[in-house]
Formats: sequence, C-alpha cells, structure tokens
Amino acid sequence: MKKITLLLVLLNFTALAQTHKKAIIVLTYDDALPSQLDIALPQLDSLGFKGTFFLTGYITQATIPRWRQVALNGHELANHSLYHPCLTNSVKANPANNSANYSVFMIKREVAEMNNLLFAVDGKTGTRTYAYPCTEIAVGGVKYADSLGAAGIVKYARIGGGADAVITDFKKIDPMQVPAWGIHGGVTGDELVAFVKKTQQSGGLGVFMFHGIGGDYITTPAAAHKQLLLYLKQHEGEIEVRTFQDALDYAKTIN
Repeated sequence: MKKITLLLVLLNFTALAQTHKKAIIVLTYDDALPSQLDIALPQLDSLGFKGTFFLTGYITQATIPRWRQVALNGHELANHSLYHPCLTNSVKANPANNSANYSVFMIKREVAEMNNLLFAVDGKTGTRTYAYPCTEIAVGGVKYADSLGAAGIVKYARIGGGADAVITDFKKIDPMQVPAWGIHGGVTGDELVAFVKKTQQSGGLGVFMFHGIGGDYITTPAAAHKQLLLYLKQHEGEIEVRTFQDALDYAKTIN
C-alpha cells in the first residue's frame, strides 16, 4: 500500500512538473475604476484571460451588479480595504482616511469588513487576497502585514515594486508581501511586453499592478493594454496567465 501511495505522489509531481510553463503572469487592477469595467474587462474576456480586481468599499449600487458579473465570468474579486487609507502627506485624500491616524486594529477591522462586502457581491467564501492601499504596509507607523495573515483575514497580499519586480525563487515568496510592477501612467505596450519577456527569461512569476485602462488615472493606454494581451495570447505555450490567488496557490505546490 505504501508503494502505491508513493507511486501516486511521484506521478502527480511528475505531471505537475510537465505542465509547468516557462512563466506565470498575473494581471491585477486596483480601485474598481469605470475604465476597468468598460475597457479592460472586454479586452480580457475577448481573449479568455482572467484578471484580479482589488475593490474598495466605494463600489456602488450601479456598479455592484457589473462586478458580480465579473466574478461570474471567472475573474477574482479581491480586497483593497473599505476606504483606501493612505498617508495624506504623499497622496491627496480625505483626512479621515489618513493612514497615519489608523491603528492595526482599525485596518484589520476594515479589511475584514471589506471581505464581508465582497462576499455579498460574489457569494464566495474563504479567505481573500489583498493589495495594500498606496502600497503602504504600515498604518500609524506600525507594520501590519503579519497581523493580517495571523488573523486569517487575508491569504496573500500584494505590495508594489518596479519593472524589475519579477519573482524567480518561489521558495522565498513572502505571502504577505508579494511584489508587483506598479504601472506608471502612459506606459507603452513595448514596456509591458518587455516585463513579460523578462519573466519568461527567468521562468518566474510577474505581477502587473494597473489602475486606469484608457481612462481614469495612472492611465495605461487601451492600445498598450491590448498589445500586452495579444502578446500573452500569442505565447500561450510558454506563459500561464493566472489570477493572483491561483498563481500563489500554484507557486506553493511547486515548492
């Protein structure tokens, strides 16, 4: 019996190794922006790709049905906090949402409440993934990343990073601080594709952090976004496009 069990384990491991492609790309989008619903999602759906959308509590009665349909289409709805607290000395925001005045308890409560709102939108149970507002991993001067994981509120969390933020060693991934390239406004399609090629060369994991697509703010031109997706489609044999949670779950199995 032990020999049979060991054989099954080896066969499963071999099958996993054979199906692993050269690179994993994750497409994430912050702040639940209208341009994501109007431009990014139609582009994704037309090519069969699934993205991760980090929503805030600012979704409305007008947009919630649309986000519910996004989840039904297989995309991941993830947590970006209720009120998107940031340091107001670096980002213009409502003083009530100044992260300098938050405690760890306050942000944990806010993230947990956002999980409940997401459940009301898509009906999915279990832990969620999270993106730190303004990529800040501290509130009130205190880091809270580990507190989210320890409390079981969040499974994986995304931070920021530059165009070199490619994960090459899956064993060293910090699940509460997964780096991503924070796309700058006006990025070109060639720049986006170059990040994918860099990920391909290392056989690693590359996470994009988008905001507006063809509109809103920190805007990626619609044509540049489409160029990226077309490249990914043309290289499906070499690249896997996964949602954030799925990609991190998969990285754990490789370890």
